[in-house]
Amino acid sequence: MQHVYDLTDASPAGPTIVAVGMFDGVHRGHQHLIRRLVDTARAQGYVPTVLTFFPHPDIVLGRAAGRYYLTTPEQRARLFHNLGVECVVTHPFNDSVRQVRAADFVDRLLTYLKLRELWVGTDFALGHKREGNIDFLREQGAAKGFTLRAVDLLTNDSSGRTISSSGIREALNTGDITRATFWLGRPYRLVGEVVRGDGRGRTIGFPTANMDLWDQQILPKNGVYAGWARLGDEVHMAVANLGRRPTFDGGIVRMEAHLLDFDRSIYGETLAFEFVVRLRDEQRFDGIDALVAQIRRDAAQARVLLAGEA
Repeated sequence: MQHVYDLTDASPAGPTIVAVGMFDGVHRGHQHLIRRLVDTARAQGYVPTVLTFFPHPDIVLGRAAGRYYLTTPEQRARLFHNLGVECVVTHPFNDSVRQVRAADFVDRLLTYLKLRELWVGTDFALGHKREGNIDFLREQGAAKGFTLRAVDLLTNDSSGRTISSSGIREALNTGDITRATFWLGRPYRLVGEVVRGDGRGRTIGFPTANMDLWDQQILPKNGVYAGWARLGDEVHMAVANLGRRPTFDGGIVRMEAHLLDFDRSIYGETLAFEFVVRLRDEQRFDGIDALVAQIRRDAAQARVLLAGEA
């Protein structure tokens, strides 16, 4: 798969079918569209391609700040690759790009991606002041020799709600891991380098891996979670505490994962934690003994729950 960070650097192997959108999280709605695109492209001999943007327009336009993303640009590209996409363009979104007229952007797609079909959601628009809506893009296609396909988003069959990145953010903010997992089509994942903490976990018999996380990715609600810890090809049951550790000193939010049945130094390695179940709120204990007793209960509960997921 080719992944480039500017449209002008793209060099697909042939004419393309291109999906354009933010695709943050690459959730089930996005997957529905991308799978159909890949199948169609392969049947017609075209290169399945995705054009997305970074930073998110909501960040650039001041509609959001702080932790907002569900995936890093690199994670997003890997998810596309797993769906069969052969070319991914993560194009910068900035004030200059905001001012590009829709017709000019279409010309760039034709030039750099050899565009043959353009796939978008039914509510999509691009270009200056969102002038490039569905009707506009369909007219551009007729005039410039490409086909526009507007694809309805997949909905949650049980409730009829449209699966969306904003809905997943809301679920994570409230600790609703079940809904986030269902809408993503996979467990929510945080990835970071294992760095040194204060070593308290080891002194009480529960060593933890402190994760240095990307400061722009959204964190689930503070609490204790059961999930899968991934170290390269290794997968381990784990319990993670996400929060301020009120029994000790409080302070900044930290992500600490205790890998079950595991005992070796992994400082400097990259650890991925996949959230499966939210066990409880973070809480303050009267002393170390009470904390240790609760961690033991958390670990036992996680072992049972994760055994059912294996």
